Amino acid sequence: MGLFNRSKQQESLESGLEKTRSSFFGKINKLVRGKDQVDDELLDDLEEALVTSDVGVKTTVDIIRKVEERVARDKFVSTDDLNALIRDEISGLLLDDNPAQPIDFEAPLPGKPHVIMVVGVNGVGKTTSIGKLAARYKAAGKSVMLGAADTFRAAATEQLDIWAQRADVPIIKQGHGADPAAVAFDTLGAAKGKNVDVVLVDTAGRLHTKGGLMDELTKIKRVMEKQIPGAPHEVLLVLDASTGQNAIRQAQEFTNAADVSGLILTKLDGTAKGGIVIGISNEFRIPVKYIGVGEGIDDLQVFDRAGFVGALFGSE
Repeated sequence: MGLFNRSKQQESLESGLEKTRSSFFGKINKLVRGKDQVDDELLDDLEEALVTSDVGVKTTVDIIRKVEERVARDKFVSTDDLNALIRDEISGLLLDDNPAQPIDFEAPLPGKPHVIMVVGVNGVGKTTSIGKLAARYKAAGKSVMLGAADTFRAAATEQLDIWAQRADVPIIKQGHGADPAAVAFDTLGAAKGKNVDVVLVDTAGRLHTKGGLMDELTKIKRVMEKQIPGAPHEVLLVLDASTGQNAIRQAQEFTNAADVSGLILTKLDGTAKGGIVIGISNEFRIPVKYIGVGEGIDDLQVFDRAGFVGALFGSE
């Protein structure tokens, strides 16, 4: 993991997920350990705990079905076995990252420039996530360029410009109200000319219910493809984990419009709704690529399934 030590990452992850662990997954541990056998009452209580969390109804049904199948097959499952089974099932619902895409900032890129389009509504931490990704790629020895294609909101370009300065990477921008697709086209052209490794393109973050925004994202993708065949190579959707089920609704809208290939879940450190990570990954069959568990640059972490589940349930 290079500059960002793996044990330090796990420590930061466990600290960031403390609210979720204590408020929900801590209750699951107590629920399981408070029983001496797995019966219908325990399964009902477990289902209620999952449904009333932000894991989501569909994912809850999947988990409970698997547990019931195991109990029916083995006839007797101790509560210790059930605790381990729940952990295994939750882990299984979290998709592994696509091996065709970089799994770490130091990982070799499939090609260059590697173009990443970032989407999401205002306020979810989209611009900050782009800035942190740029800084992490730069620290890993890769050249990076930013494209300020969120021209709808003047402050968005200013904020991205600040992050470009912090990360010491170039940025392609135009004035407020410029054609976002034109900015994306120019960004990719500049990246090709300078042989840049990674391109991160910001997009407008208006409400996901606005059809015009979704049409705009489709147009940006089309223009990118004309400039660089196959681009964008990744479409990352940024979601605020603290918004719970609203994040699922946003995911539905954006996945319909933008062929989302990966998720960034931010603000996990400030919420007890970390279960949303499980629900979104399972429901949309899209891998979580990065999670935000703090304000520091290294607190935007490459998602590690085993580490995440371990941090949720705590040490045995």
